[in-house]
Amino acid sequence: MNKACALTGHRTLDGNFNENSLYDRLEALVREGYDTFFCGMAAGFDLAALECLVNLKQKYRIFIEACIPFKGQESAFSASEKQKYRALLCWCDRKTVLFEKYCNGCYLARNRYMVDRSDAVLAHCNQETGGTAYTVRYAREKNVPVIFVD
Repeated sequence: MNKACALTGHRTLDGNFNENSLYDRLEALVREGYDTFFCGMAAGFDLAALECLVNLKQKYRIFIEACIPFKGQESAFSASEKQKYRALLCWCDRKTVLFEKYCNGCYLARNRYMVDRSDAVLAHCNQETGGTAYTVRYAREKNVPVIFVD
């Protein structure tokens, strides 16, 4: 049975963030039958999770959809994040761009798009406000289970 998982997390990762435990959690999800992952392509958690998924793609048959809120999302990223974004985007099986250009609410629309297509949400959330907290609340309203990763 195919299952899909949306990824959401903060753009700034603190020093305690452990990419190895993120990899292990994603691999556990794959072993539980999750084979489709929706990535919002933001700097920070999204790209860290996508990097893990690209590595897992070497071992498992998984499908990754890049959910891009607007064309040129990466233009405000740092040089190193832009480079990482472009390299990882090549590994995505589908690239969905929701809006031609930035508009008010485009990030929230992207987050709803991912949750609405998912059986679970993997979240790195340690704040009560912002897009990640919104996505967690939206998932709960839609009865989509939220799995937290530290």
